[in-house]
Amino acid sequence: MITFERLTRRYGSFTAVDDVSFEARPGTVTGFLGPNGAGKSTALRMLVGLTPPTTGSATILGRAFRDLPNPGRQVGVLLDASAQHGGRTGREVLTLAALVMGVDRARVDGLLTEVGLTAVESRRRVRHYSLGMRQRLGLAHALLGDPEVLVLDEPANGLDPAGIAWMRTLLRGFADRGGTVLLSSHLLREIEVVADELVLINHGRVVAAGAKTDLLAGTGTVVTSADSAALASALDRAGMAVSRTGVDTLLVGAEAARIGRVAADAGVALTSLRPADNTGLEDLFLTLTNDDLTTENAA
Repeated sequence: MITFERLTRRYGSFTAVDDVSFEARPGTVTGFLGPNGAGKSTALRMLVGLTPPTTGSATILGRAFRDLPNPGRQVGVLLDASAQHGGRTGREVLTLAALVMGVDRARVDGLLTEVGLTAVESRRRVRHYSLGMRQRLGLAHALLGDPEVLVLDEPANGLDPAGIAWMRTLLRGFADRGGTVLLSSHLLREIEVVADELVLINHGRVVAAGAKTDLLAGTGTVVTSADSAALASALDRAGMAVSRTGVDTLLVGAEAARIGRVAADAGVALTSLRPADNTGLEDLFLTLTNDDLTTENAA
């Protein structure tokens, strides 16, 4: 279990992470999404004790990361595949980590095979690894202690299509065995395939969170009007959830008949009214993180 509770990080007047709260539960893969600069990496760094929060807390298995007695045996972390000792071989990196964690060194060979690093590659200096090889080594390091939780930031960077498919199978299997996976990635298609839960942040704040099936169900009604601003105001006053998905298009969390009545009472003519279609993750992501639309809705 991973728990974020009102987690906030400020740098002077700039708020990188703003009152973030959510949970990643055992047996699930939670996709943690947002545009560049949204605060994902900062939130993960606070989770694993690399950056102190300004306020709030982030815990793993009910404890702050620093309070875990042997964190590598409980939490596998991959935040930056390039942050590995370039002068050591891949095998040396894992062997030293096994000694520190008290893991049987025999596990190293099995993990090298599991992540697809050959015997020859494992004896090569890490400075000579490609990004994809560093990612595979980083995943092996995260799995070394046989943890209950995985925290991964962009683990598919540098992987070829076969490597991405392999990683997807690995993470799905880990969660299906009862593990907790918190996965940040810009590869929306891969997140959509593997994740059970989704958390989207923008400008440091959570803008959507919940089960993938619920968030992508496309519930509600799509409505267009020649005066969408007046319609949005009328619907908002009527207590309906409204979000803008285009210049003249609104997504409303209510049935068509009720929307029509509110529009008629407000004297706003509708140009179309239809049930929302099931949406994909890319559509949801773009709708919720479009700064122009977000600013207009807030105005």
